[in-house]
Amino acid sequence: MEIESTIRVFKEGRTFVAHAMELNVASCGTTKERALKNLKEAVRLFLEEAEKMGTLPQILEEAR
Repeated sequence: MEIESTIRVFKEGRTFVAHAMELNVASCGTTKERALKNLKEAVRLFLEEAEKMGTLPQILEEAR
């Protein structure tokens, strides 16, 4: 499944923060690349858990 989301990356101190805005999921890392990699994993886990809980359709609808 492919989901499009606006990704915002910004720096807080020495840490990069990556935020998938429509899903409201964020992660961080010491580099921009690491923050994006961590975000990808966080989004995957978030969506897997939402599917288990039966809330995935609602989340995807709200993220449109």
